[in-house]
Amino acid sequence: MLSNLLAALREGRDVTAPLAEVCGAVAELMPVDGAAVSLIVEGSQRVLVLASDQVVEHLDTLQFSLGEGPSFEAFATGRPVLVPDLSRNLPASWPVFGAEAGLAGIGGIFAFPLRRGAVKLGAMDAYRRAPGWLSAAELATILRGTDLVTSALLAVVTAGVAWETPGGAVGAMVRDRAVVHQATGIVLAEFAIPAEQALARLRAYAYSRGRLLDDVARDLVARRLHPREIEA
Repeated sequence: MLSNLLAALREGRDVTAPLAEVCGAVAELMPVDGAAVSLIVEGSQRVLVLASDQVVEHLDTLQFSLGEGPSFEAFATGRPVLVPDLSRNLPASWPVFGAEAGLAGIGGIFAFPLRRGAVKLGAMDAYRRAPGWLSAAELATILRGTDLVTSALLAVVTAGVAWETPGGAVGAMVRDRAVVHQATGIVLAEFAIPAEQALARLRAYAYSRGRLLDDVARDLVARRLHPREIEA
């Protein structure tokens, strides 16, 4: 798997498919019901590299919309986040996401930082429908998988290659959040505020309306929503 990715990098070929192959193969081997890999930039901007199913893709979208969740915590602290039973151990650091994940039928959720030394790349989320701790053997399997994914991401990032976005089925794509960046720019220009504050304002508006950040951003970019309507 990794050899195909390294070959693509050496030859200057598009790395989207071999990177997805590595992440997808790792996700299939993990003793969980689903997993997702995200690059995280500056602590709040996310790029979904792979989602094994629609459930974990939805969890990624929720985290991006709310600006909170297990992968943000794992990325920030550099430590695994293990919540085997969301119904009993709702984390105080991300209560809204935890409640939403529980409503989505998630029993337990686990997040692991993807980093090599001081280089922080992102995080891997994994979930189980039924609550329950990971055994020592299961945890070891996941940690080996995250190490492989980290190596793959580090190879791509250090090579400085650009990804194409082929679209298509969940789990076989690298997808950016360009529409959110566009909407953030619109809010930034309207109110003359820093980008971080503009994104926070978008998130607050989306949450107050019970909507996803991506949907609010699309409305702004399509001019169905005026930026003054989200003024705090």
